[in-house]
Amino acid sequence: MFTQQSSKFIFARPLLILFVLGAILAGVAELPYGGWIQIPVLALIWWQLEASHSQKLSFHFVQGLIFGLGYFVVGLWWLYISLHDVGGMNPILSVTAVLLLSAYMALYFSLASLAIPLFKKSKWSGLLLAASWVIIEFLRGYIFTGFPWMGLAESQVNGPFAPIAPYLGGLGCTFMMVFVSWQILRLKNVFYSSIFSLILASLLTALLSQWQFTQPTGKPMAIQLIQGNFAQSLIFQPAGIQKQIEFYNNAMLETNAELIVSPETAFPWPEPNLPSGLIANLQRFSNQTGSNLLFGAIGRDASKEDGREYSNRAIGLSPDSPPYYYDKNHLVPFGEFIPPGFRWFINAFSVPLSDFARGGNNQANFTIARKNQAPIYAAITICYEDVFGGELASRLRNSPEPTNLLINLTNLAWFGQSQAPTQQLRLSQLRSLETGLPALRATNTGITSVVGPDGKLMQALPEFTQASLSARVQAYAGKTPYVIWGNFPILSISCLLLIWGLIRYRRF
Repeated sequence: MFTQQSSKFIFARPLLILFVLGAILAGVAELPYGGWIQIPVLALIWWQLEASHSQKLSFHFVQGLIFGLGYFVVGLWWLYISLHDVGGMNPILSVTAVLLLSAYMALYFSLASLAIPLFKKSKWSGLLLAASWVIIEFLRGYIFTGFPWMGLAESQVNGPFAPIAPYLGGLGCTFMMVFVSWQILRLKNVFYSSIFSLILASLLTALLSQWQFTQPTGKPMAIQLIQGNFAQSLIFQPAGIQKQIEFYNNAMLETNAELIVSPETAFPWPEPNLPSGLIANLQRFSNQTGSNLLFGAIGRDASKEDGREYSNRAIGLSPDSPPYYYDKNHLVPFGEFIPPGFRWFINAFSVPLSDFARGGNNQANFTIARKNQAPIYAAITICYEDVFGGELASRLRNSPEPTNLLINLTNLAWFGQSQAPTQQLRLSQLRSLETGLPALRATNTGITSVVGPDGKLMQALPEFTQASLSARVQAYAGKTPYVIWGNFPILSISCLLLIWGLIRYRRF
C-alpha cells in the first residue's frame, strides 16, 4: 500500500508543480515588467518538463497539458463572469465551460512541448522548441476561427523583445522568448554556448530597434474618445437601451474635436430602428463643425440570403460625405455566431445573443476629413479583431489607400472587473508595434486609451468611469516589414527548422 501511494505521489507532484508554474506564468503577465519576468518562469517550466525520466511521449503530452491548463485557467477565468454573472448560466455549467476551453487551449501547449523529449539530445533543441511553439501558436489562432488570446507575445510590449514585432510580428516575439528561456535553462550544462546565444539574441534585438519604418504625416489631430460605462445588463432592457443611446448621442454633440469615437454597440439597436432623425442629426453636426464621428451600432441588411441580416457594425460620419460602414469580419464564437451543434449551449443563457453576418475581409478604411490638410485613413477593428495580427497586417497590405491610424471599438462590460481589459490593451499595443501605427481604443467600461506607434500607452481613462478622453494624436505613414510580409518569414523559418529537426531525429 505504501509503495502504491508513494508511486502516485511521485507521479502527481511534477504535474502539480507544472500547473502552479503555468498559473504563475499567466499571472506575472499582468505585472509592469511581465514580459521580462515570464522568461525565467518559462525556463523553470522547461526544466520541469525536461526533468521527466519517462520515455513515453504520452506522459510528456500530459505534462504539457497540465502546464497549459494552469496557464489558461488563470488567464481566462473572466469568461465565468460573462457566462454566469451576465449570461445567467448555471454555475456548474459555467465553470465546466471555462475548464473545457482552457483544456482545449492547453492541448496546443502540450503539442508544442513534445519538442522537448523529441529533440532532447540535439544541440539545436532550443531553436527546435521555439519553432514548434511558433507553429502551434499559429494554428491556435487559425483552427475553428482561432483564439490566440493569452499568447506569450503580448507580454513583450513590456518585455525585451518588442523590437522584433515590426519585423516578424508577435510570433517572432514568441520565438525569441522560447529560445532565450531555453538558453537560460541550458546554462548549467553548456554555459559558454548558452551565453553566446544570449548575447547574440540581445545584440540582434538591440540592432533591430534602430530602424523605424513609419513616419509622422500631417499635423496632430484633436480626438475625443467616449467611455459610457454602462452595465451589460442594461442593453437587454428597453429603458437601458434608450438611456445608452441618449448618452452617446449627447456626448458626441457636446464636443467639436476633429475625430469623436464611441465604443462598440454604443447604439445597441439595429440602425433602421434607431430613434427617428438620430443619424441625420449627427450628420448635420458633422457637416457644421467639420468633426468626424465613429460609433458602434447593429447593422441590418434584410437582403441576406442566409437569414443573417444583422451585423456588428461601426458607422462613420464625415463632413459632406456619405456614411461609412464597417461590419465586423472575425466574429466571436457563441457570442456573435453559433457553431453547428451548439444551439443548446446558447439556449443556456438567459440573455439574447446574435447570429451575425460577417463583413468582408478587405473593407475600406475610414476616411477622416481634415480642413486644409490631406485626409487620414484609419483601419477599424471591433472587439477582439485586434487579437489577429496576421489578419490586420493583410488588410493594411492590401488596402488601396495608405493606413495612418488604427481604431478599435470594443465593449468589455461582459467580463466585469477582471484582467480581460488589460489583456486586450496589450494586444492592441502589440498591433501598434507590428504596424508602426498609433491606435485609439474606445471602450464602454475600459480601457479607453491612446497607444503610440511604438506600442507605448500614451493616455488612458480609469476603468468603470463615465468620462471622455481628449488628446492630440499624430498620424503615421509607411509600412513595417511585418505589414509587407505578414507571418510568412517566421513561419517559413520555423517550418524549415522543424523539418530539418525531424529528419535528424529519424536518422538517429
